[in-house]
Amino acid sequence: QVRLVESGGGSVVAGGSLRLICTPSTYPSAINFMAWFRQTPGKEREGGGSMDTGGRATFYADSVKGRFTISQVRAQGTVFLEMNNLEPEDTARYYCAGAVFGEMRTWAAAWRQSRNYHFWGQGTQVSVAA
Repeated sequence: QVRLVESGGGSVVAGGSLRLICTPSTYPSAINFMAWFRQTPGKEREGGGSMDTGGRATFYADSVKGRFTISQVRAQGTVFLEMNNLEPEDTARYYCAGAVFGEMRTWAAAWRQSRNYHFWGQGTQVSVAA
């Protein structure tokens, strides 16, 4: 069983930057797709950015595109989310998630659905003040 652990959250002022880190307990594994989701109280968990572990594709929500960058160190399966020009609306708990996806043609639709991910971290809090 693969466990995912997030770190790097914190409190910053608008315009600041943070780097989130997701560390798997076991690598390699059957996981071939990783993503960062975020959630605020009373709202559904939403995808922010994602990538396949082969480094062939990345996907981002429109709300973070151009500001957030997902990347990976393949040797250990460590996944990062570089968050720049943070806004108060980015305040949320951020979760790392892993999935086993099939053909590449399905990724664009599948990555946004949290139910497709079966490996999750405990989350790390990001707070952005105005």
